[in-house]
Amino acid sequence: MNRTYHETRFGFDSRRELLWSTLCKSYFQKLIPVDGCVLEIGAGYGHFINNIRCRQRIALDSWPGMQDYLAPGVQGIVSSATDLIQVPPGSVDFAFASNLFEHLTQPDLALTLMQLREKLTSRGTLNIVQPNYRFAYKEYFDDYTHVSIYSDRSLSDFLMANGFRILECQPKFLPLTIKSRLPVFPFLIQTYLRLPIKPLGKQMLIRAAPAD
Repeated sequence: MNRTYHETRFGFDSRRELLWSTLCKSYFQKLIPVDGCVLEIGAGYGHFINNIRCRQRIALDSWPGMQDYLAPGVQGIVSSATDLIQVPPGSVDFAFASNLFEHLTQPDLALTLMQLREKLTSRGTLNIVQPNYRFAYKEYFDDYTHVSIYSDRSLSDFLMANGFRILECQPKFLPLTIKSRLPVFPFLIQTYLRLPIKPLGKQMLIRAAPAD
């Protein structure tokens, strides 16, 4: 019997919950309007969306098991990232995707971006965290489900080619993974976020908004 991705490469890890609760509190929460709607695409175990505070929270993932991990008040949608039909047009103030777009082909990502432009409000933004191939090329394909290669430069260009403008780009935002010997403590995460130069930074952060 074949084991699923969530049973092999992406099993539940409590350290991931600690990481994202700290990131939300120390970094992402300040970017989100309290009266806003947040959509997480590829929500997985809900580590990000569960820790955000706002008027409405929506988690979308093709994995049905996601529903078991969502906090009360979070709306779960089991659907592909290329099918956002259940998200109302012009309703999302903050769209978030972590470690997702490298799992999509370029035509599928273009389809996702086209739909996202219709879902965002006039103040809406798309916020992306994912491996940066420029710095993570040795480990990039350790995940057997990665199908597309993106660096901070190529993903920024792809976003612009698909109707977005870049608001912010941090080539080195976070280390690549929690699967290491490095400890995961809130104080260390907060300190790392404040560093002007980030050693071991292999994940990028890109924030974008519709160009028109």
